[in-house]
Amino acid sequence: MKQYIILSMKIRLEKKTVNDLESWFSDYVSAFRYQCKELQQNINLKIEHTGRVKKEIISIGTQLGLDKNELNLAEIIALFHDLGRFEQYDRYKTFSDRKSEDHAELGIRILKKYNVLDSLDDTLKEIVFCSVKNHNKAFVPENETDGCLFYSRLVRDADKLDIYRVVTSYYLRNDLQHNSVLELGLPDTPGISKEIYDMLLAGTIVDSKYVKNLNDMKLLQAGWIYDLNFRPTVEFIKERGYIELLRKALPDTNEIKNIFDSINLHIQKSYN
Repeated sequence: MKQYIILSMKIRLEKKTVNDLESWFSDYVSAFRYQCKELQQNINLKIEHTGRVKKEIISIGTQLGLDKNELNLAEIIALFHDLGRFEQYDRYKTFSDRKSEDHAELGIRILKKYNVLDSLDDTLKEIVFCSVKNHNKAFVPENETDGCLFYSRLVRDADKLDIYRVVTSYYLRNDLQHNSVLELGLPDTPGISKEIYDMLLAGTIVDSKYVKNLNDMKLLQAGWIYDLNFRPTVEFIKERGYIELLRKALPDTNEIKNIFDSINLHIQKSYN
């Protein structure tokens, strides 16, 4: 499995700085208020997601032995990783980057527009920008700085943990109401894409361009297991049973069985 350790740089970052940035974030998102219940529900979903990703990144970082300064930086990155989602939804009424614009790049433009990170030194500021930029990409470029690589991987793991929580709860809900924003407007039709089947059996993450329906999206999310960076992340996924819950949300077919047999074998070989 991929296993990364903290870089050998000394970070100095007080909790007060984190608290000040949290206050800015709260003021910023408070401007996104709608009379329509559904619109407000989706904004609230992203506010709540941000809070949980902060908790997840602290949990992973603590397990990795990060000190309080390193954890403070991680918390700031989690705080701003989805900052662009609010303006994205306000403009386009979707969380689909393909149907609107890259929410990570939008978030960075907002941080720069309002000089939000001026209290950080240049090195830490660049780590935040880089980590936000990379949190939603298919792959993290290997030519980034050590600090950017580590924190990008950390926030990607924390983000996936909470998305697993959100989507498994949604897919296995008792009511039949659909949230087109959570489903990214994908049709709930039978079958899966052959390209996705082949990718997952080959042990590679899914290219989102092959996602055609809701089943494909669920498989893309299951395939994130091939893109995790830290052992604590995998342990949390196993403890919470996210892979099994995704399996329950998919049809009982030989193709699906083959995919999850491959995923579970990968977990056993790589993370035990």
